[in-house]
Amino acid sequence: MARKSIMSDRLKVEIAKELGFYDTVEREGWGGIKARDAGNMVKKAIEMAERQQAMQDSQK
Repeated sequence: MARKSIMSDRLKVEIAKELGFYDTVEREGWGGIKARDAGNMVKKAIEMAERQQAMQDSQK
């Protein structure tokens, strides 16, 4: 059963490149990354979303 991704492909690629494991994604696909890398990717996405929300809140 395929899972629906919440993050856009563009965001996932951006984060994977930033965290340094995009080469694995290119070779093996998303299923080839380590659980730790996936966790770090989610953590980074949450941090980005929180930062964006804080910026929006400060502009109100």
